[in-house]
This record gives sequence, C-alpha cells and structure tokens, in this order.
Amino acid sequence: MAEDYYTLLGVAKGASADEIKKAYRKKAMEFHPDRNPGNKTAEENFKKISRAYEVLSDEQKRKLYDAHGESAFEQGGPSGPGGQRGGFRGADPMDIFNQMFGGGNPFGDMFGGGGGNQGQETGGEDLRFDVKLTLEEAATGVNKKINYRKHLSCEKCSGSGAEAGSKKSRCSTCGGQGHVVRSNGLFAMRQVCPNCGGEGEKIDKPCRACAGEGRVVGDASVDIKIPPGVDTGTRLRSSANGSAGRRGNDAGDLYIVITVLDHELFERDGDDLACAVPVKFSIAALGGSIDVPKLKGKTILKIPAGTQGGTTFRLKGEGMPNLRGSGAGDLLVRVDIDVPKKMTDAQRAALKAYSDACGDVEAPVSDSWKQKFKKFFG
Repeated sequence: MAEDYYTLLGVAKGASADEIKKAYRKKAMEFHPDRNPGNKTAEENFKKISRAYEVLSDEQKRKLYDAHGESAFEQGGPSGPGGQRGGFRGADPMDIFNQMFGGGNPFGDMFGGGGGNQGQETGGEDLRFDVKLTLEEAATGVNKKINYRKHLSCEKCSGSGAEAGSKKSRCSTCGGQGHVVRSNGLFAMRQVCPNCGGEGEKIDKPCRACAGEGRVVGDASVDIKIPPGVDTGTRLRSSANGSAGRRGNDAGDLYIVITVLDHELFERDGDDLACAVPVKFSIAALGGSIDVPKLKGKTILKIPAGTQGGTTFRLKGEGMPNLRGSGAGDLLVRVDIDVPKKMTDAQRAALKAYSDACGDVEAPVSDSWKQKFKKFFG
C-alpha cells in the first residue's frame, strides 16, 4: 500500500501551500543524501518526500491526488492536468530540491558552498607539537623554543607561485570557481578543481623552486610561553605558525599539546596535589611537628596527639595554580604510620613495657572496634 503524501511530509490534509513548503524544506534537510552518505534509508525517504512535495505543491495535481490517491498518476488513471491521462513519472528529486533552494549547486547556501572561490583548499594546514613538562614547570609556567618542520612561503616567488612576469588566467575547467560539481542522478559531489587546485586561476609560468605551490618545506622555530597551571591534554594555539598557505593564502595554526610527567612525591587531581608522609608512631600518639614537602620548599605541619594512619590534612592554596588565574588548589597530606623494622634493645624493651601497660592482646584494642567485633560475632 502506497504511503500517504500528507503523512510523509508530516502535515494535515488541509495544510496550506506555505505549510507544505516548510514541511518539505525541513524533511529535505534531514534526508538529503549529501548529509547521509551511504544511508539507503535516507536516500529512499528523500525520494518519497520529493515525490509528495511535487504533487501537493501543484494545485491541479493535489486535487487529483485528493480525489483518487496515487492511482491518479498511474498509467490508465484519471485525466491529469491539461487532459493528459496517467503515466506521470515525476521530476528528479534533486531537481526539486535545487528549485526549492535556489537552483545550481546543491551544496550552495545550505551546505556551506556558494559562488566565487569559496571552499578552496588553499589555506595552510594546522600543525601539532607535543611538549612534555615536569610538574614544577607546569606549576610555574615556562618558555619553550619549539623546533619543527612545516611549509614555508617560497622566497623566490614571494609565495605567489609564479615566475617573474608570469600571468594568471581563469581556469577553464572550473570557470574560476575553484571547484567542480560531479553529478550522477540523485547524487552530487563538489570537489576541488583538479586543474587549478582550488585557486580558480592558472599560472602561465609556475615558479620552478616551488612548482607553483608558493611554498616549500623547511625548518621553523617559535618561542612559546606556557602559562602556569597547564595539565596533561591542555592545548595551546599559536596563530599563523602552522604551514603556509598555497600561493600566499593564510597560514594554519600551530597547536601545542601538553603532557605533564609523573612526579615522585606528588599526585595531581585537577588543581589539588596529594602526597603521603611517613609519621613515627610516637609522634602520631603523643603529637608533634613534621616537615612536609611542597613544590617549592617545605612547610611544618602540626600533628595532633592520637592521629590515626590515613588521616589527611588539607593545606589551603599549596596546590597547583589555576590555569585561568583564579587562585590555587590545595595540598592534601596523608599520614602513613612509620612502623620501625629494626629497633635497639632499649627501644624494644620500652615498647614492650608500653604494650604490657596497655594490656595488648591479638585483637583490636579500640573500643569502637571491640563493639564492631562483638556485633559481628554475635
């Protein structure tokens, strides 16, 4: 059973001509083959809505369709416009689309094409350079000299791509457009002109040094200022320091991608830093002070009496600077109880006396743990 044309376009049977037009535009944008390459379902839907719009947008055809359905246009069906009978096959879906959107290149206003030399692929390429930094460099910021290879403007022809006195003429293949459109029935594809390389013009005498490109490959260097607070994955852009464009066109950009190396003391979480510091049992039990490392120097941290292993202290503003300049993160110091592996006889005797005084046994000694164990074992 044939699909209803009104349903295909998503409009009511009494829809106005303007509503039908708007519905077709929306559906055509959705199912156009150039937006759905290789999608057979989208291609078929594009054909269906084109057929529906062709009929419903024509007053005479719409009346026939409303009266007899699709059979009005089949061979032997009711008389069509002008007394013709049946046999109506419909126009090419792409022709309908082009008429709706101004004709010509289906990649026009809708898909970013258009007249003139738009869409040329003559600009320089963007380049990437990876930089590795220590955590200290990432925290303070650093200047780096980047050495790399790229396309440079040809010195002999000053980037024009032409020998001295050479003339330019409009490309006969693309007519100065810089691209050609190849169509095969429903599909149309715009390509850079193979004759002029997208320029729209041909040079009578190309520069021998650059073969008419206006650029050659060579060594380049640039000084990059890396700001404080960068992290792994941060991308910095150096405008116009990518490859030179063909025949004097704009250069691309250079992107510097940061990798921050692992640190032997600190772990990073955003703008916060974390480190583990060993604390002697005696200091953890009695209280005291310890030295804590920072990215720059050290600081003194007071340990309260009875501090347990795993306790974390937060030192405000001692982490990494924020890349956008809004303050700094914190330094998180985790206490690890330092259990001695070797002791003198005097130390062992003193610890044994402490153990006897506490009445140590092979079970946890804290009241909270005793309660948990009693509950667990019933």
